[in-house]
Formats: sequence, C-alpha cells, structure tokens
Amino acid sequence: MKSIRFRLLIAAAAVLLGTAIAKSQTAADAPPSPPMHGPGHEFGMGGHRMGFWTRSLNLSDDQKTQMKAIMQKEHPAMKPLFQQSRQIEQQLRQYAEGTYDEAKVRTLAAQKAQVEVELTVQRTRIHNELFQVLTADQQAKMKEFEARREARMQKHMQEAPPAPPEQ
Repeated sequence: MKSIRFRLLIAAAAVLLGTAIAKSQTAADAPPSPPMHGPGHEFGMGGHRMGFWTRSLNLSDDQKTQMKAIMQKEHPAMKPLFQQSRQIEQQLRQYAEGTYDEAKVRTLAAQKAQVEVELTVQRTRIHNELFQVLTADQQAKMKEFEARREARMQKHMQEAPPAPPEQ
C-alpha cells in the first residue's frame, strides 16, 4: 500500500512540477506582460504555485536561487518536448474535426505516448533535483501537503457521479 501511495505522491508532484514548467514555457513564448508584484510572484518561474511553495516551505534565499537555477537549466530540455506535444495535438485535431483516419491517429497517438514518457521522466528527475534542495523538515512538510492533496483528490473521485449507462 505504501508503494502505491509513494508512486501516487511522485506522480502528483511530477504533475505539479510539469504544470509549473509548462506555465514557464508558455510564458517565455508569450509577449511580455507588465511586471507582476505582490505575493506569489517572487519566484518568477511558475507563478502562484512556486510562490505558494516558497512561502509554505519557508525556502531560504539560497534554496530559491538553487531551484530557479535548476528550472532555468532544464528549460531547454523541456521546451522541445512541449512543442512536440503541442504539434501532435494540432495534428490530431485535424482528424477529430475533419476526415478521420484511424491508422494515422494511432501513429500520432503512439508518438504522443513517447513524448509523454519523456516528459514524465524529465519531470520526475527535475522534481527529484528540486526535492533534494529541501531540508529534511521541508521534505516532510512537502510530503504532508502532497498526502493531503491526494486525499482530497480521492475524496473528489469518490463523490463523482457515475457515468451514464451506454445504450
């Protein structure tokens, strides 16, 4: 049971990290916006999520600098993967909205699966690098946050209405 929980924790953390990276990727491609001030924008890489972790885990300036360096170092490796994923999604959309070709859709789906594998591997590695920057107390607090988040997700999934019967 602990193995499953640990895997779910890692997966949830990877998703969270991936979201932060994706947000930084799209922000880099977007036209510049006015500077953001106030709570949540002090980290500059993942918007409010990174600011939340910065405040909640009480990161030192050195830890913030190390994490920002990790994110900047990994940006060039992640950007092409996000671009590939986006391109495949655009290609799939033409089969959803136009003439359907199952063989081509299957080929694109397999390509997308490979990109997702690479993204998962990269996200997990990056998460591990970021996690290693934390102190033991911060790591424990992070695990506690993730466990509560997972419990909320489980509760939400149990409350979801059943799927309508197929006819």
